[in-house]
Formats: sequence, structure tokens, C-alpha cells
Amino acid sequence: MKKSVLITGCSSGIGLCVATGLAARGYHVFATARKAEDLARLRQLGLDALALDLDDPTSINAAVDHVLNKTGGTLDALFNNGAYGQPGAVEDLSRDALRAQFETNLFGTIELTNRIIPVMRRQGHGRIIQNSSVLGLVALRYRGAYTATKFALEALSDTLRLELRNTGIHVSLIEPGPILSRFRENSHAAYRRWIRPETSPHREQYRALEQRLATAGAAVPFTLPPEAVLKKVVHALESPRPHVRYYVTVPTWLLAVLRRILPYRVMDRVLRKI
Repeated sequence: MKKSVLITGCSSGIGLCVATGLAARGYHVFATARKAEDLARLRQLGLDALALDLDDPTSINAAVDHVLNKTGGTLDALFNNGAYGQPGAVEDLSRDALRAQFETNLFGTIELTNRIIPVMRRQGHGRIIQNSSVLGLVALRYRGAYTATKFALEALSDTLRLELRNTGIHVSLIEPGPILSRFRENSHAAYRRWIRPETSPHREQYRALEQRLATAGAAVPFTLPPEAVLKKVVHALESPRPHVRYYVTVPTWLLAVLRRILPYRVMDRVLRKI
């Protein structure tokens, strides 16, 4: 039988690439998205597409029930990819903006994961792969909300790995740097929704931020296509000893090393230049 994998956030970018890539390798891929038009496109690609909104517990439960009904109650792997970035200085982030960021990037992800863990416990095996970020390792200005969710995801994933020892369930983190996707476009929408630059002491910096968010394409050095993440996901799924962490792109490797060897204030100077 085909191995089964549930993937969140498949409308574009990494999620779409991993879904189609794993399907080509013979996996039964359950590809999820929120919007009807995205689901229709996924079905046209031959994927088993279903609606899943990480902000909605009812949607999460319905998606899991659908998957288990189709597989006879089993699931080999979960790739938690769905997320977005909320730009803005910390002092400009309202409680509602932070709550929205955590609902999608952390609370929904962990709720979905916790629905799947008992399934994997019963079958005695499983792979849980969390798509984190280089910003789960270091913090950058005007990325505080997103960074906070990724730091939290890293902590909970590390804890899960310890708690699931000897269960046959492996937990891996993937930490991409800049990847070609619609991430910037989605971040721009979140910025416009929550940030009021005209009243902020950071309004000058926001002008440059807005220009970057509105620019399509790979404006960041060392940007890689999403296939770079697919390669790591395949290893995390198929290796008998999957890695705890997978670094993707030069910036991730470089910053992971520097944060280990540099004093905090020297590291701050490096991060301020990015």
C-alpha cells in the first residue's frame, strides 16, 4: 500500500512543491488548503485535496476524520507547513495581531499534531515533520510575531521528540531560509491588516519594508526554489534515522553556526545588518 502523508498549506510554494513531489514518488498525499479555488487546482493536479483551516478546530477535526476514513484509520506522516508571517515592530503589534499569528502558526499546528499522535501510537510508527524557519533560530527586526511562533514551535517539537522516544514516531524540524514562494505576498496582506505605519515611530523603516513586501521575485540573496525543502522532507520521511534538524539555504547554515560561537552583542550587530 502507498504510504500516506497529510500536508498543510499546499496552495503554493513549499506545500505545493512537497505535495506534488511526494505524489510523484508514490505517496498517497492528502493536500490541504483553505480556499476553494486552491483546492480545485490541487485536484486538477491529481492530489487528494481537502479543506483545512488551522484557525478552526472544527475544520481540523473534519480533515483528520476524512483522512482516517480514507486510510482505514492510519497515517504514516504529517508535514506541518501551513503558516504566514506577520511583519511589524513589536511595539506596533496588538494582542489581536499576535493572537492571529499564533492561532495559525502554532496553536492550529499543535492541535492537528495532537490529533495525529494517537493514530501513530496505535500503529507503532510515524513521521512528524515541522516546517520551521531560520527565524526559529535567530530573531530579526520587524519579524517578532513570526519569530515568536517559530521559536515556540521549535521548543514544542523538541519536547515532543523527547516524549515520543521509543514509540516509533520521529519528529524532525526543517529550517529554511529564503525560499521562492508567495510568503512575501501573504505577509504584505497581514501587514496591511494590522500595522498602522503613519502613527508608528518606525514609519521610516516601514517604507523600506513595504517596498520589499510589494516586490515580487527573489530579492533576497541565496534564495532557493522549494525543491530544496522537498529534498529534506524526503530524507525525513524515508531515512531510518531522520535528522532532528534540517538546515536549508546558506543563511540558515551560517546563522546557525554564528549563534553558537559569537557573543550575544556581536551577534546582534550581525543581525542588525540583515
